[in-house]
Amino acid sequence: MKKNENEYKKSGVNVNAGYESIKLIKPLIEKTKTKEVLGNIGGFNGLFQPNFKNYKTPVLVSSTDGVGTKIKIAIKLNIHNTIGIDCVAMCVNDIICSKAKPLFFLDYIACGKNNPEKIKEIVKGITKGCIESEMALIGGETAEHPKIMEEKDYDLAGFVVGIVEKEKIPQTKNIKPKDLLIALPSSGLHSNGFSLVREIFKKEIETSSLEDNFEILQKSLKEELLTPTTIYVKPLAALFEKVNVKTLCHITGGGFYENIPRMLPENLTATIYKKNLKIHNIFKLIMQKGNIKENNMFEIFNMGVGMVLVVSPEEEEKTIKILNENNVKAYTIGEIGKESEKVKIV
Repeated sequence: MKKNENEYKKSGVNVNAGYESIKLIKPLIEKTKTKEVLGNIGGFNGLFQPNFKNYKTPVLVSSTDGVGTKIKIAIKLNIHNTIGIDCVAMCVNDIICSKAKPLFFLDYIACGKNNPEKIKEIVKGITKGCIESEMALIGGETAEHPKIMEEKDYDLAGFVVGIVEKEKIPQTKNIKPKDLLIALPSSGLHSNGFSLVREIFKKEIETSSLEDNFEILQKSLKEELLTPTTIYVKPLAALFEKVNVKTLCHITGGGFYENIPRMLPENLTATIYKKNLKIHNIFKLIMQKGNIKENNMFEIFNMGVGMVLVVSPEEEEKTIKILNENNVKAYTIGEIGKESEKVKIV
C-alpha cells in the first residue's frame, strides 16, 4: 500500500493531503448540519431526509453553477475565504426565482495540487454561504488534476436542492401591464463578466497593484473585485410570506437583456428607467477604462441590480418596506408594458 501511495504521489496526486483536507474541513461542515441530515461527512454520498408534512404538493428545485474566472483574482491575491460564498450565492439565487427554500448543497473543487489549508479557506466561504442560506453542506469532492491544471490553480462548482409548494411557483401568466419592477441591489460585480474585467485591469493584475485605489471607488480594487455575491434567501423568504411576488429573476451572466425576459410572458415587455438605477461606481470605472458602450454594459453586468421582482402597483410600498426591514435597500426601476423591445432601458 505504501509503495502504491508513493507511486501515486510521483504522478502528482497526494493522497495524504486529501485526508488532511477532510480533517480540516469537517468542523466547518458540521456547523451547517440541520436535523434532516443523516450521517457524517466522509461517505460516498450525502444523506438528507426531507420533511414534507407542511407541503401539499412539494416540488424539488435544483441548480448548479460555478464562479467563472473571478476565481483567477482569488488565486492571484491568494485570498480564498470568500469565493465559496460566491459559489453558494450563484446557485441559491437561481432557485429562489422559483420561491424555493434551499435544503442542501454539495461542492466540487478541482485543483492542480491539494493544499489542505487552501481547501479549508475555500470551504470556509462555502459553509458561510450555506449558513446564510439556512441549508446544509452534505457532501462534496476535492480532486487533484496534476499536469492538467497548474499547482496553484483550482476551480469550484456547486449544486443545490431546494423545495417549494407547487402552487407557489411563479407563473408568468399572472403578470399584467403596469405591474412594477423592483430592484434588489447587488454588492458589486457578483460573479459575472470577469473575463472582461480581468482584461480591463490586466496591468493592475500583472503588476500586483490591485491594492491601488481609484478615486471613483470607495474601497481598493482588490476589495471591489473580491466582494462576495449577495445571497437573497432570507429577505426574499420574509417577503414571500406577505407579498404576492408574481415573478422574479436573478441578474447574472447576460445582464438585463438576457435575464429579465426569462421571467416575462411572450406578450409583455419591461421598461427600465435609467434615472432610477443606482449604478455602482465599479461599473462606471469599467465602462470608462474599457471604453465600453453603455448598451453593452447592460448586456454583460448587473449594473448594481442583483435581482428584479414583479409586483402589482398596490404592493409596491409594502414590498420595499419589508425588504428594507430585512436590510435590502430595494427600489422601483420600471414597469411592465407592451413595447416593441423585450427590455427597454430609457
